[in-house]
Amino acid sequence: MNNLTIKKITKQENCTTVDKATIVASMDKKTMMTIYRDMIRTRELDNGIEELLKRGESITQHSTRGQEATPIATIANLRKNDYVMPYHRGWGWAIGKGMNFKEIMAELINKKTGSNRGRGGPQLASWENRIMGRPGIQGAHLSIAVGIALSIKYRKTDEVVVCFFGNGSSNSGNLHESLNMASTWKVPVVFIVENNLYEIYEPITDTTSVSDIADRALGHGLEGTIIDGNDAFLVYKVVGEAIEKARRGEGPSLIETKTYRWMGHSSNDQRYYGGYRSKEEVDAWKEKCPISLMEKDLIAFGVATQAELDEIQKAAVEEKQAAVQFAIDSPYPEYEDLLTDNYADEKEGL
Repeated sequence: MNNLTIKKITKQENCTTVDKATIVASMDKKTMMTIYRDMIRTRELDNGIEELLKRGESITQHSTRGQEATPIATIANLRKNDYVMPYHRGWGWAIGKGMNFKEIMAELINKKTGSNRGRGGPQLASWENRIMGRPGIQGAHLSIAVGIALSIKYRKTDEVVVCFFGNGSSNSGNLHESLNMASTWKVPVVFIVENNLYEIYEPITDTTSVSDIADRALGHGLEGTIIDGNDAFLVYKVVGEAIEKARRGEGPSLIETKTYRWMGHSSNDQRYYGGYRSKEEVDAWKEKCPISLMEKDLIAFGVATQAELDEIQKAAVEEKQAAVQFAIDSPYPEYEDLLTDNYADEKEGL
């Protein structure tokens, strides 16, 4: 349980191990409990969305179940003014950065009380939290992240951009262009690829020329790192080091977290269990649940009691229930709302 492997992709490839107890000792209880709480909240948000789907609401949902550790432990390293360039899988990045259940849930069903007043739907954005908008086209956001990082360099601030993407997007031309530009310009961006082994319905072995996406860093003069994406402590440590490296002006990093999505690609995918993936494979990965793993660690290292963890679970369920009801009760935008937040000159009309 305590020996964690970190694989570095450099000209002299090497693997190192780190003792989990050392990581735990370097963290304060508040940070650890926040990570655990937000992982629980991320899973409960998924449960709330499922409730709305059963009511007949139209939501484009890409479940985070099984992948909660990577986005939450990553975001725990960021400051309020650091930027997040998210992708389509789940909402962990939104929860970790500070968006609340109610504004997310209402936005997902296009209600006026949502974070973007019902106009964004699943394409969540929040300038207050420096969440730059979930993309509609996978891979398109990678170069935007580089552009934001370049602006930080020009402004000479110590902000950082974290850009999440999936293994499918790793095959897009945008990734190579973005890695090349980020490396050439030494901009403060950390690329996080969540490799959950499938690209929609296809296993990575059928779509991708490498088994380790971090291998692609070397061709662009970057250091690539591969870690267990289900271990929140390891993610926090490795990503934290990359973020501080970027903050110091030492350039970008590519980190690959090995993980697995329990559910289908989207809420329309009904073949994820026993179809294109065997039940045995899915069940085996569920045994590696990131939340259960952190629960055991928090108790084993004396950070928290079972009663404390149970209280967090109870609070997350209550928060979810309140958010679902809030979204249901909230009004849809009115016709007059079409005339707000537009950039057209009022004299010219719409």
